[in-house]
Amino acid sequence: MVGVKRVVDYAVKVRVNAAKTAVEQQGVKMSMNPFDEIAIEEAVRMKEKGKASEVIAVSIGPKASQDQLRTALAIGADKAVHIQTDARTDQDLQPLAVSRLLKFVASKYNVDLVLLGKQAIDDDAGQTGPLLSAELGWSEATCASRIELDPASKSATVTREIDGGLQTVKLSLPAVITADLRLNQPRYASLPNIMKAKKKPLDSLTIEETKVDITPRVKTIKVEEPGQRKAGIKVESVQELVDKLRNEAKVL
Repeated sequence: MVGVKRVVDYAVKVRVNAAKTAVEQQGVKMSMNPFDEIAIEEAVRMKEKGKASEVIAVSIGPKASQDQLRTALAIGADKAVHIQTDARTDQDLQPLAVSRLLKFVASKYNVDLVLLGKQAIDDDAGQTGPLLSAELGWSEATCASRIELDPASKSATVTREIDGGLQTVKLSLPAVITADLRLNQPRYASLPNIMKAKKKPLDSLTIEETKVDITPRVKTIKVEEPGQRKAGIKVESVQELVDKLRNEAKVL
């Protein structure tokens, strides 16, 4: 199972709305979260190698999230599950609720491996994977740059990106793994596969069916754009530079 989130496209210059309560999403290009796209690609490669029997893409959000699910199906997922909600997925639908919704789907479809992006580019929380593994009581590895799945021994060997370099861990399945940027290079969906994706199954669920409370635990009070950076200056000498660092910047 792979989680797929609908986010503002990474190439769009983000703007705060007039009320300063959130990022403006009206009339803005939306796409699949890039880390989730990497997770979908990895799941499809596992199936192509005969190490996975089925790939299920899951998205939680408005009806328009089905566009991202169809993209996942075009990349190679076998079926999709959409949990519909009108809650803002960047603020009001928070990681704890998402993890519990994903737990519901994982249990309903009896999956033994969940792949997620290590974070979403709208909230940068990076919490859903760890929370989901705790909810399920499964093994977990985050920030994966390499995954070797061994269905025979029901295990996975994962190379993780950490501050000090690379760490290799071995997990027992079932497990939750989150994808880092260097895990793979996602393929482009071909036109024939885009057409085929329209005929693949897409199940729709309501929040009420899951019996999960999605009430936000954190409330966003105000959203502001970062302040404008001041223009730099040129100095005539080393002495002048040292003087400004000491007396203006106060870093010496």
